[in-house]
Amino acid sequence: MSTAVQTAPARSTSPYFAVLRAEARLFRREPGSLFWVLAFPPLLLVILGSIPSFKKVDAGLGGVRLIDLYVPILVLIALVMIGLQTMPPVITGYRERGILRRMSATPVRPSALLSAQVGLNGAAALASVLICLTVGRLAFGVALPRQAFGYALALLLTAAASLSLGALVSALARTAKMAQALGTGIFFPSMFCAGLWLPVKAMPDVMAHIVVLTPFGAAASALDQAFAGDWPSWSHLGVLAAWAIVLSAAAGRWFRWE
Repeated sequence: MSTAVQTAPARSTSPYFAVLRAEARLFRREPGSLFWVLAFPPLLLVILGSIPSFKKVDAGLGGVRLIDLYVPILVLIALVMIGLQTMPPVITGYRERGILRRMSATPVRPSALLSAQVGLNGAAALASVLICLTVGRLAFGVALPRQAFGYALALLLTAAASLSLGALVSALARTAKMAQALGTGIFFPSMFCAGLWLPVKAMPDVMAHIVVLTPFGAAASALDQAFAGDWPSWSHLGVLAAWAIVLSAAAGRWFRWE
């Protein structure tokens, strides 16, 4: 009497998920990137929250404390850093070493690697946002966003604009060093527009009107409004969406696999 032995079919793994797992392992092995994305914004928040003047109510700022303003600013800085400092050197490094060119000859398309990078960096940025909000709430009594849906929408549009800007840097830079230099050159003006040195609310009117036309100036204002309980201004959300579309289109136009 013969017995039929059935073997389970081998599981086929999607090329995208295979690349995602590989990129996730490499991402975890970069302590420098993880520090600047996950640890630096909350650490800076702790430092600023330890300054006595930051914990005093300021009538000139609408009766809030400086630390209340800096939580959304540091949330924004985490998104700026992920777009300009973390992602571009990795992608340009892959192009520089010929990895993208070699992948184009395999079933795994280079677009899978780029999608994995965007997904991983976006997830890391959102993790940093949650850490900042948690530290602000538990350590300094900063209120959570009162308009949760508006805050989430502004956050997603900001992440899209930041990653699109990073993709454009990746498209324009030929080497990883050039990507770092170009990203750093854009990073500091972006931090100013985000309100790191001077909150947008405290800027002179003319400067504030100019800053809110930039992606991170509009993001800072939209996040502030959602924090206060108001729905973010559609003009700020429109500026963010427009920047995300324009930057994505430009990155797609100039991006090269080799």
